[in-house]
Formats: sequence, structure tokens, C-alpha cells
Amino acid sequence: MTKPLLSVSNLVAGYGDIQILWGMDLEVGEGEAVCLVGSNGAGKSTLLRTLSGLLRARSGRVEFRGEDITNLPPKQILSRGIVHVPEGRRLFGPMNVVDNLLTGAYLRSDKAQIKRDLDHMLTLFPILAERRHQATVTLSGGEQQMCAIARGIMSAPKLLMIDELSLGLAPKVVDSLGAALRQIMHDGLSLLLVEQDVATAFELTSRGVVVDSGKVRISGPTADLAVNPMVQQAYMGLA
Repeated sequence: MTKPLLSVSNLVAGYGDIQILWGMDLEVGEGEAVCLVGSNGAGKSTLLRTLSGLLRARSGRVEFRGEDITNLPPKQILSRGIVHVPEGRRLFGPMNVVDNLLTGAYLRSDKAQIKRDLDHMLTLFPILAERRHQATVTLSGGEQQMCAIARGIMSAPKLLMIDELSLGLAPKVVDSLGAALRQIMHDGLSLLLVEQDVATAFELTSRGVVVDSGKVRISGPTADLAVNPMVQQAYMGLA
């Protein structure tokens, strides 16, 4: 049996005296797109922060490509191919679009491939090519999200983790982002998506994990979860 790309076992984490994750288990396969859905405060963002090394796990184990990476520093986790696009984008506002994208490749030394990847990002997101010399602080929210995702891809990840893809964005922009992500995933990139809009999450991914109070409550193919009465009532506003 093929080992998963990412394997999370009994992960416990929190902030100070407050425990958020209570034994999380999760797997993401090679080339797979998985979404994490749940209410605010369920632990979704905390999980991504723990996986990317921004928050230390109190116990449990994280394996990536068969290697134990639990509590490695963020730079080492990034170098292994896990990229975290955080909620709020966290771009360098005064810097222009191209310079922001190039910061994503700061651990890389393959200059020719970096140039090819930059050209690919500007082709994938044409509006960024138009805005390439603008400071990112002047971009719209959707354009900033495109820039944040493109910057993450410039790191040449094997697993891209996106926290709240559609937050505050118009449906047309979300559709454009979704189309770009499908193209990227077609090239073999794995995706772990945190998304408040459950319908969007299910549309973009093949498998879903419902998180509640720091634990996995139910998981399975998104096509099945979309017609699950509990999921429909609790997270999709359907009776």
C-alpha cells in the first residue's frame, strides 16, 4: 500500500493554557486535494499552523513523505515542500508583485527554473502580469489572494496549504482562483484547503474532513459529504 504524502497522527496543540487540537488524525495522498471544513474555532487554522511549524505540537506525530517532521522549524518544513498560504495573505505591501513572488523562492538556487516558474505564475494569473510593477498594497483583495497563492507556488511545494481561500472575495474571483488551482493540481501538486464556504471547498477537492472542537468528526469523498444530512444541516445551511 502506498504511503500518504502527509500523515498526521493524534496531534495535540494549542495556545498557552488553551488546548485547541485534541488528537487530530489526517492524511493527504500524492496529488490529492483535501478540504478541512468546520465552524469558526474548530481548529482548522491551528492545524495548518502546527503543520507548518508556526505552532509547536504538544504531542502526536506529523510525517511527510515518510519522514517525521514533528516540530521542525518552519524553514526546514518549507524546504521539504510544505507551503502555507495563511489567512490574511501576509504580503509585503510596499513591494511590487514580482518581488513578492520571488520571495517565495528564497530557499531555491535553480535560477533558470525560478524564472520559468515566475513566467508560469504570470501566465496563470494574467492580472498579476498586468500589475507586476505595482505595490501589492494597491491590489484588490482578490488580486492579493492570487499573489499570495502564486508566491506559495514559487517555493516549488509538494503540498500547498491554503487557509480561507474565498474569505471576503466576490464569487467571480473565487471561480478564477478555483480554475487556477485545478490547473496547478493537474500538474500533480497536493492541496490541503481550509475553507469556510463548504460548497466551494467541496467543489475544489475530492475528499473532505469535517473538524469540530479540535477533532475529526467525519471524513470521506466530498460527493458523499455534500449529501450527508448532518453536514448539510450543520455547515451548508440546508434543512
